Amino acid sequence: MAREPSDYIHDRIEEGEHQQQDFKFEISDARKIARSLSAFANTDGGRLLVGVKDNGKIAGVRSEEEIYMVEAATSLYCKPQIECEMHTYRIEGRTVLEVIIPEGKQKPYYAKDHDNHWWAYVRVKDENILATPVHLKVWQQSGTPLGSLVRYTESEQILLDHLAHHDTISLNQYCRLARVSRPKAETILARFIRFDLIEAFFDGNKFLFKEKK
Repeated sequence: MAREPSDYIHDRIEEGEHQQQDFKFEISDARKIARSLSAFANTDGGRLLVGVKDNGKIAGVRSEEEIYMVEAATSLYCKPQIECEMHTYRIEGRTVLEVIIPEGKQKPYYAKDHDNHWWAYVRVKDENILATPVHLKVWQQSGTPLGSLVRYTESEQILLDHLAHHDTISLNQYCRLARVSRPKAETILARFIRFDLIEAFFDGNKFLFKEKK
């Protein structure tokens, strides 16, 4: 039996906000939406449900205006442009707009702020977080052959030795420990992420790095 659109939307709302889903009461600023689009495209893709409050209550939207704002965000305030899929559903007499954002193939995707600066974001649980220079270097390196690690430099061995005895390390800690510049530390961390030796995670106020199990 075909499911009603209301069942589909209610099931999505029941999931709550998470890594691949965000609720938006309304879209009043295309630049803010561009930030969400950047975060989803730079991470695992996801879905915006527009016209839904944070508590899951359906408020509804004026779909034509909301669609126009999303289109403006994708074309004017995202770089490269992000291709989204949009659907509207009539639920409880109100309109809900679903915006589906695929994981991007041209990372990083940047969003323009009100000062005309471009920033890349990542999606962490139910938050959009500013991407770090390490994220940017991972994406920049992704276009180059992975190759193989034949031997570790002293700086790389220091990182591995530290993580063998400690759970985490920050970028600043690594710079001090290995006595290397921030750009070099960022490059090494990015390289090790690409080799699946370490992973970045957000601890609530900053990104840390840990050995990948």
